Amino acid sequence: MNTDILIVGCGVAGLYCALNFPENRNILIVTKNIARKSDSYLAQGGICVLRDEEDYDSFYEDTMKAGHYENNPESVDIMIRSSQGVIEDLVSFGVRFEKNGEAFNYTKEGAHSAPRILFHEDETGKEITSHLLETARSRNNITLIENFTMVDLICDGNECRGIIGHDEEGNYKAITANYTVLATGGIGGLFEHSTNYRHLTGDALALAIKYNVKLIHMDYIQIHPTTLFTKKDGREFLISESVRGEGAILLNSKGERFTDELQPRDVVSKAIFAEMEREGTEHVWLSLAPIPEEEIKSHFPNIYQRCLDEGYDVTKEPIPVVPSQHYFMGGIDVNGFSKTSMDRLYAVGETACNGVHGRNRLASNSLLESLVFAKRAASDINLNYNSLKDDSLPEVKPEKYENYKEEYKELILKSIEEEKQSHE
Repeated sequence: MNTDILIVGCGVAGLYCALNFPENRNILIVTKNIARKSDSYLAQGGICVLRDEEDYDSFYEDTMKAGHYENNPESVDIMIRSSQGVIEDLVSFGVRFEKNGEAFNYTKEGAHSAPRILFHEDETGKEITSHLLETARSRNNITLIENFTMVDLICDGNECRGIIGHDEEGNYKAITANYTVLATGGIGGLFEHSTNYRHLTGDALALAIKYNVKLIHMDYIQIHPTTLFTKKDGREFLISESVRGEGAILLNSKGERFTDELQPRDVVSKAIFAEMEREGTEHVWLSLAPIPEEEIKSHFPNIYQRCLDEGYDVTKEPIPVVPSQHYFMGGIDVNGFSKTSMDRLYAVGETACNGVHGRNRLASNSLLESLVFAKRAASDINLNYNSLKDDSLPEVKPEKYENYKEEYKELILKSIEEEKQSHE
């Protein structure tokens, strides 16, 4: 199979990237599961935007401070300056952000010094991703293949020529492309407790390691402070940052408040772990009592219902919460146009690292960062587009990949551990 542009992954980064190519380019998107099972769908809180020029300095400082000033200043500037254009695009695709009359309704989350977050109820990611997916499906030049797992890159020296993968029946095939964009998401599936879908196992990172594509900050793994405590197997349910932004407070087993809930995520998570250790408990409590009942049901309907399903009425009682792996700030090292160290290979979204987030991501910057740099990847490819001199399909040998899941997991975890040790 041959195509002009191959995109691996169909979260917001992959979809928005596809939509920024001209319609005379053939775009193929492959995704590991069904299209709607990307972490982009799970984003509850919202998406940051520069409200006006007066907001720039505080937005910049909030992002840098949350990232412990290890952020790439140029990338942060690009993200903030590009935010209004991205929001305009999303609205044109039909995305419905909450409004007060004709004006946007902005909310505030932890470590933000001002309200600058647009949202749709408590399912902002679903609202954005579903409209991007609908638009992509309507384009004649975009083809989407679900349940197709990438297992290898096709390379000629330091040039990427496509991928090898298999469908859900285990049938292997090669796909060549003039340009390949990796948008495979995070690494939560490698951890016992995570808010991520279990099939997100960092496949692109493993292949980057295999082919010496440059990686950076592999140990920058973010823990979200508040996920609903449960002893059930599977993905943890996230209680959005915006709940605390609207007034929810953290309590210990005695009903005592023990920290400032609006600090950066890593600081709040550390405080929760310390309180759990001090009390010898498995979780702490999150009380939504400061938030009016009507606002809970209108702003956080999904959270309200999910907690009800688990036996908790958040309008009447606190809920048990615990920190869980949530986001990956490191990844494949890319420049300001999402280009990797390998020719014809780009990476966007959570699998890439352009330095925006530094050591810790500011709440609601993930959707924005993914969209901004996905668009920049497309613009760079459009500007420099040229076809492969040789797009012949290589022979695929399935026996090479019998144990790839275990091998790739080991590669990634080893890389994370080595990075950790280098900082000790």
